[in-house]
Amino acid sequence: MKIRNPVLIEALALGVSLLIRVWNWTLRYQFEPLSPGLEPRWNAKLIGPNRYIYAFWHENILVPAYRMRNLDIAVLISRHADGQLIARAVEWLGFQTVRGSSTRGGVPAIKGMVAKARQYHLAITPDGPKGPRRKCQEGVAAIASITQRSVVPFAVGYSNAKRLKSWDRFALPLPFSKVVFVIGEPIPIPANLAEGDLGVFANSIQNGIDQAQAKADELAALKTNHPPKAKTQSKAA
Repeated sequence: MKIRNPVLIEALALGVSLLIRVWNWTLRYQFEPLSPGLEPRWNAKLIGPNRYIYAFWHENILVPAYRMRNLDIAVLISRHADGQLIARAVEWLGFQTVRGSSTRGGVPAIKGMVAKARQYHLAITPDGPKGPRRKCQEGVAAIASITQRSVVPFAVGYSNAKRLKSWDRFALPLPFSKVVFVIGEPIPIPANLAEGDLGVFANSIQNGIDQAQAKADELAALKTNHPPKAKTQSKAA
């Protein structure tokens, strides 16, 4: 059902933002940046070349929507029927938003993200809004080439999560489960890329997110974050 009433949209958006906050309060977090200075909090107030484009799979939106709030980040939101509700919920959490996608409103979306890049980090789900799942589209490479912001692939792993039967298998981490963020190495994208070269760098971003996701899943599956202690041999009598 499409919701058109602006008052109802605003009320529901506020409720969704509060639910996200409460849900995330129950989770345990572990951050694993693969290079110094890459966790988004560390870069929130930096300017110029220290701003990044954070790229992650669409299925992992829920946790970053809480952990990366109020950090000078602009996020791309689809123009689908529920987009206004999602956009307002995200704005209640402290994000800037740009409406559009690679399939609907593509050119305005790129222009909007380029404009936001002057003041904000950018966050993009390069397989959204309709998939294929975990397949990086070329739009993120185009935006990175124009803005000259390196792309930081990152991933989220869960010790226990429910997967929805949606195209992206959207992840809902269960309360009190462990959530692991893995932040990958920045990927620089050359300026003025020709359209035929975008796919090459989209593949590089794809590989970066895939590697981060594999590491996040591996760490989330561990029962402890510390290596086991070596056993002490008893002295002979």
